[in-house]
Amino acid sequence: MAEFFPDVPKIRYGGPTSKNPLEFKHYNPDEVVAGKTMRDHLRFSVVYWHTFTNPLSDPFGVGTAVRPWDDGTKTVENAQRRVRAAFEFFEKLGVPYYAFHDRDVAPEGASLKETNAILDQVVKVLKEEQQRTGVKLLWGTANLFSNPRYMHGAATSPHLDSFAFAAAQVKKAMEVTLELGGEGYTFWGGREGYSTLLNTDLKRELDHLGRFLHMAVDYKKSIGFTGQFYIEPKPKEPTKHQYDSDAAACLNFLRQYNLLDHFKLNLETNHATLAGHEMMHEMVTAIAAGALGSIDANTGDPLLGWDTDQFPTSVYLTAQCMGCILDMGGFTTGGVNFDAKVRRESFEPIDLFYAHIGGMDAFARGLKIADALRRDGRLSQFLAQRYRSWDSDLGRKIEAGQTGFADLETYILAKGDVAPMESGRQELLENIVNEFI
Repeated sequence: MAEFFPDVPKIRYGGPTSKNPLEFKHYNPDEVVAGKTMRDHLRFSVVYWHTFTNPLSDPFGVGTAVRPWDDGTKTVENAQRRVRAAFEFFEKLGVPYYAFHDRDVAPEGASLKETNAILDQVVKVLKEEQQRTGVKLLWGTANLFSNPRYMHGAATSPHLDSFAFAAAQVKKAMEVTLELGGEGYTFWGGREGYSTLLNTDLKRELDHLGRFLHMAVDYKKSIGFTGQFYIEPKPKEPTKHQYDSDAAACLNFLRQYNLLDHFKLNLETNHATLAGHEMMHEMVTAIAAGALGSIDANTGDPLLGWDTDQFPTSVYLTAQCMGCILDMGGFTTGGVNFDAKVRRESFEPIDLFYAHIGGMDAFARGLKIADALRRDGRLSQFLAQRYRSWDSDLGRKIEAGQTGFADLETYILAKGDVAPMESGRQELLENIVNEFI
């Protein structure tokens, strides 16, 4: 079979001095950092949707993407050919994982029955390619936002038939994910929210979403799927407000509906930005709840108010991300998933390689910087020193719930006032980080 990327060799590590755009400068998969290889720390994944089905259109113009393997038809044959191209890309890039929506890999038919049959034909090729290359499925998901049937939402739709269709679609997507050995399954509420509360029964919609996810948990158990469930927060776009708006909102929802034992969060930088947060904030919020499972590797343009899904190039960003991952002991599920797309002007197939190579190098640098900062120890020492008063007998009693207001009043009356506080030294700490960038 002819190659889809005949001019691209397998991407190899060339080192920091390499000028070859088709070599890694920093990502050396077998290099050991903090006790594990880069491959095992980063667990890179390529997304099917942005990489192989995104035409690079925008509200002001049609798609520009040149994809020689794709004839633009909605046929099974075209979808199967796209699979072969995708796995050649994964193999040459050297990533261990990929991720997909059901509608990325296979088009819809005239009915759910026909759609499922089409998906089965494509899954057969996906399975063949996974076995041939060793590339694995990080997680699967269902597209519950593109079809007009979901214009009012899916699990939160005011129309029962849309809810039921979504349930049937997720059921099939979960079965396919299990068949392909997927290590997880993600729920992203692309239209689970509202544009106006004038036509929205918010409580009822949230109750329906909770019920939907409980049914998913029940079905997961019934088919023996042991992969991790994820929820991916996003605050807006296309709705004015989405119910999974940020990490804290998702955690509150999961607690309210008794689902926290069944879900972790898949966090994305661009979504954090739209929510008015830094990615590090979202990550430490999830980690504090024991609920960080995976991350989507991208970034947004701070001057644009929408989800631009650009490839990550900021080493500050990747060092913060990997510092959080190292602090929590590394990934036990999930990985670094490139939910990112090339720019509309970067329309040639070779640009897909340039973009992913750059993103992988940025995260490799971030990993090495995060490890160096941890070994240096000054940041952690400062943090321990800043909170040292809480390591006193009284501090431990407060944290253990063994004292109350009356005891604390007695303590302060004896002291008379609060002693002068110490500087937070933000600038000093930022200078320390800059030493390693």
